[in-house]
Formats: sequence, structure tokens, C-alpha cells
Amino acid sequence: MFSVVILSHNEAINLQRCIDAVKDCGEVVVLDDGSTDESQSIARSCGARVVEHPYVSFADQRNWAMVQAKLQHDWVLHLDADEVMTAHALQEIADLMPSLSVEKVGFLPRKMMLGDRWLRFSATYPVYVARLIHKQGPRFVMRGHGEIIDAPSDAAVYLKEPMLHYAWSKGWDDWRQRHARYAQAEALRLREEGAAFCWQDVLARDDIVRRRALRMLSFKLPLRDVQRFVYSYVLRGGFLDGWPGLQFSWAMARYERMISRELKSCSDSLRGTGSRCEKAKTLKS
Repeated sequence: MFSVVILSHNEAINLQRCIDAVKDCGEVVVLDDGSTDESQSIARSCGARVVEHPYVSFADQRNWAMVQAKLQHDWVLHLDADEVMTAHALQEIADLMPSLSVEKVGFLPRKMMLGDRWLRFSATYPVYVARLIHKQGPRFVMRGHGEIIDAPSDAAVYLKEPMLHYAWSKGWDDWRQRHARYAQAEALRLREEGAAFCWQDVLARDDIVRRRALRMLSFKLPLRDVQRFVYSYVLRGGFLDGWPGLQFSWAMARYERMISRELKSCSDSLRGTGSRCEKAKTLKS
């Protein structure tokens, strides 16, 4: 048995699907950031326990839950409300848990969904995210707009069965608003880290290290939004996903354009022409 923690803020459209998929686990806790829609009542009606805590970042919410949410079980499965576990993925976790030591971290592959369509070609797969963690184990830290695990690489355990990610479930306007915030946080990270790049990492066996190196390389090349579209729609065969593949590829190109604009804005701020870069420090989420 393990606890499931689901992050929520105005997720009425997503919560029932997310909770129903894990309702047979040991415990389901919805960690809510003061939702003003029906999120909390939906969560309770689905059998989840609701705990409120103001959102600072993904990492802060997940770490806080493991210490302060009075979880019943030692192992915790962390989800966003727009993510859905499959029965096969839950079974794999159940089979794996007896062999896991406290310091280990379970990484799940995540399928990108647009509507009911898996973006098999246009979206990178598998992309692994840290989701299964012991309460006494490693902790999350923010990196750009997302969180990573503060643990050595040999702590990672990669699962085979995927979960599903419905990133557009709340519509395109919501996606654009979120990614405008993500772009600011990502630009700030790149400014702080100097977009460090190592050629050796491009050939690394670790998929996460290799993809990160390729992304850093892309920041040193012109027309990054065009690069992203060509990579997703042409080189990866996104056109085979039909209309959803075109939508996804265009959206990701737009996101890269947002980051480029924020990088320029941060550079202007450092020259004393604005405060956008400082503002982004509050938006690492």
C-alpha cells in the first residue's frame, strides 16, 4: 500500500479522472492551493482527503506533503491533477515496492495526450518523471519551471509502464497562461546557469542527461522556435499524429519563442532597462 498525493488548483475538470484511477491505493490526498471552483468538493466526493497548502512551487508542495500531510504510508506516489495512472503502471509499482530501499526513487515514463490521442510521434517518449518516493528518502528541488530529485543517479529506478499526461485538458488559453509563466522561470534558470553545455553529455547513455545537453545546445543556435517545430513535426514524424501532431508541434514552437523573448527581456533587465528578470524569480513553477 502507498499514499497518492495529487496537486490541485482549480482542477475540477481533471480530478475525478485522476482520483478514480488510483482510488484502490492505500490513500489518496489532494493537496489543494485554495481552489475557487468545485475541486475540493469533487475530491471529497471521490473519496480523497483534502489538505490545503498555499502553492510556492511544485517541489515545495510535494516536499511539504511528505512531511506535513500526515500520510498513512511510507511510500508516496506524486501526481498532478492532469496525470492519470494506468492499471498496469499501478501493478508494476506494487510488484516493485518490496524490493525498493528508502533512498531509491521511482521514475515513470509519461505519455503526452491531446484529447484522447497519444502523441506517439510528435512528443518525445519516453520522458521519465520522478514520482515514487519514500517519506524518508530524497527531496524535490526546482529546476527552471519543473522539479527534479536531489539524489544520485544510481538512486533512480525506471519503470516500464507509462502514465498519461493530459496537458491540454483545461483548454488552450490555460496552456498559454501556464507556459508564459514557465517561460519566465526557464529563462531565469538559463541566465543563472549560463546555459552550461558539455559535448560529452550529447553522447551520454543516460536519456535525461542526453536530452538536457541537446536542449542546452539548441540555445546556442538561431531560430529555436523553427528548430523545435521541424524537430517535432518533421524529424520525429509528428505529421503521422495528424491534426493533433500539428497542434502540438506548433504549441511547442511557440513555447520556445516565449523562452527566447524572456531571455532577451532578462538581458535587458540586467542592463537596467526593466525588472522582468527579477519578476521571474517569483514564478519558478
